Amino acid sequence: MDFHLHSPLETERLVLRHFSRRDADAMFAYRGREDVAQYLMDEALTREECALAIQQRINHVHLDKVDSRLTLAVETRDGPLVGEVCLILRNVEARQGEIGWIFHPDHQGKGYASEACRVLLALAFQSAELHRVFARCDAANTPSWRLMERLGMRKEAHFIEHGLFKGRWDEELYYAILSREWVAQNQGSKTLL
Repeated sequence: MDFHLHSPLETERLVLRHFSRRDADAMFAYRGREDVAQYLMDEALTREECALAIQQRINHVHLDKVDSRLTLAVETRDGPLVGEVCLILRNVEARQGEIGWIFHPDHQGKGYASEACRVLLALAFQSAELHRVFARCDAANTPSWRLMERLGMRKEAHFIEHGLFKGRWDEELYYAILSREWVAQNQGSKTLL
C-alpha cells in the first residue's frame, strides 16, 4: 500500500489540508490548553512544542507502512484553523486504520468534527481502500465517543483500568467501522470524495 494525498479535501464548510509552518500559532491556541490536553497523551504544549509538532505533521502526508499517518489541518472556508484529523495505518496486510481528531473548544458543537471525520472515512475506504477503521478515547470523553457513534461506528470494547494514564487508572473505549458498513450507511448520498 502506498497512498499519498496530493491536494486539499473540501466540504461545504471546511478545507482539510496539509499543515504548514504558518499554523503554529493557531495550533497553540488549542494544543496549549489544559482542557484539550486532558485526554491526549501529551500535556498542554508550549508555542515552541507546537512549532515542532507542525514540523512532524508536515511529513505526515502518506500511508505506506505500519504507523505511517496522514495528518490534516481543518480550517473553515473563511480561514480559521479549527482543529486537526489524522488517519494512521495500523496494519498493512489486514488494511486496518485508526482515525483521531483534536478540535479547538471554541469551535466544538458546530458539526465540524463530524464533517471532517466523514471526509476522512471516505478517504480511508474509497481512496486508501482500508477494510476497517477504528477510533479510541477515554471513557470520560463523552463528546469523542458520541462523535464515533454519529459516524456510524460501533462500540467494540470498553477496557476498565487497563493502564495508568496521567496518574490515574484509565478506561478506554474502542469503536470501529468496516468498509462494507460504511458503504451501506452512505448508499444514496453523494460521494464525499
